[in-house]
Amino acid sequence: MAFVRTVAGDIDASEMGVTYAHDHIYCVPALWKEKGDADLLLDSPEASQAELEIFARAGGRTIYDATAIDYGRDVGTVKRIAGAAGVQVIATAGFNKAIMWPAQMPGQGMTYAQWIASKSRTALADHVRREVTEGMDGTDIRGGVVKFGTGYNTMSEAEIKVLLSVLDAHKETGAPIHSHTELGTMALEQLDLLKQEGIDPTRLTIAHLDRNPDPWLHRKVAETGAFFSFDGITRVKYYSEDVRTRCILDLVRRGHEDQVMVGGDIARRTMFASYGEGGLGMGFILEKWVPRFVEEAGEAGFDGKALIHKFMVANPQRAFAFTL
Repeated sequence: MAFVRTVAGDIDASEMGVTYAHDHIYCVPALWKEKGDADLLLDSPEASQAELEIFARAGGRTIYDATAIDYGRDVGTVKRIAGAAGVQVIATAGFNKAIMWPAQMPGQGMTYAQWIASKSRTALADHVRREVTEGMDGTDIRGGVVKFGTGYNTMSEAEIKVLLSVLDAHKETGAPIHSHTELGTMALEQLDLLKQEGIDPTRLTIAHLDRNPDPWLHRKVAETGAFFSFDGITRVKYYSEDVRTRCILDLVRRGHEDQVMVGGDIARRTMFASYGEGGLGMGFILEKWVPRFVEEAGEAGFDGKALIHKFMVANPQRAFAFTL
């Protein structure tokens, strides 16, 4: 049985249903709290639950919550509100990126950067492994994905150490891997390290590559077999929506439709419909973007509905499954 680990326990991959491949539900990132950036504090369980209910009413079933410990993870709250909303949530073991690490690590008396510097690769790998096999943040809620991240056109020594420790944890647990790329940079460098460590690239999903709509880069990443998380939907400040659609259809033309997934990466109060900021919310992709994509795919000669089923149902069943 190919299984997926949710906050409520393991399920058969076939039970995932319609899935968002990268989002945030409830989190209070320490760095943004210290800096006073209230927009990045998703700190209302009631509002976050309302968003999950919107997602469920729109036909959604499962969300990969990409919130790691250094981004203010609270798996207890997420499990409670997800259960109340009837949504399956996959939680994140591992880490995000070094830009978050100047913040104080709860209960440790030091910053994330200091804590990571004090640990060996082996110790960090053991930490991530235990998040997958035992539980996170003092709970018995286990992570369903191991994650690492890198910076904008850079990969610090600390990020490399974390990356390698996360890969070690993957080897021990069989957990799927997720990576943060800052504005879609450093994906090929991440893949080089996977190759160095003997990791199958098909176990990796790379986030945010639609922030860097470079056809050559996308082609080279796709040729490795890695999954894409197209999660910048609604971000017109980066590119108009048709750019993302063209990137996706270019991958389809080259035979990579089995590697594409979709998410919203909603991480700001102003992006939610239920935080009083008038945002588009977690229903937007299913209610508005999917019909548009189906129409544009049809105009380009593709079966848009069949592609959406692959992107949001079939592909996540493989990308988020454990291999041990």
